[in-house]
Amino acid sequence: MSGDLEAALTAGRAAALELMRETVTILAPSEPDFDWDTGTETTAPMVTLYSGPARVKPDREASGREVDAGETNVSLHGYLVSLPWSTSGTRPPVGSQVRVDSSPEARMAGLRLWVTGVRYGSTATAWRITAEDRS
Repeated sequence: MSGDLEAALTAGRAAALELMRETVTILAPSEPDFDWDTGTETTAPMVTLYSGPARVKPDREASGREVDAGETNVSLHGYLVSLPWSTSGTRPPVGSQVRVDSSPEARMAGLRLWVTGVRYGSTATAWRITAEDRS
């Protein structure tokens, strides 16, 4: 039984990888520095957590909603970002950015999403990250 499950997962993970037609970069803020001479905190540079293939698609479970951000009305649209199962590295914290670098869908290139969560599962075919477009 276990061998059948592992074979099915291997095939599913290979199929999921074939659907990853976008290239993304996931960026997270590093720790800000404090300048003791001036008494100010310096802006923290972004750190690259991942760069490579991904599948980016609207998340059916997270429909768009409008919220007020300061004095601006913003629409939030949910996305599901799938990375290869074999991806290792740091889990992107909430608030990290997913930048779509390239896509066969030209209108997606340059899309910037904010990470809202990470999904796990031992029988998953990809590592899935929930994110939102805050435009």
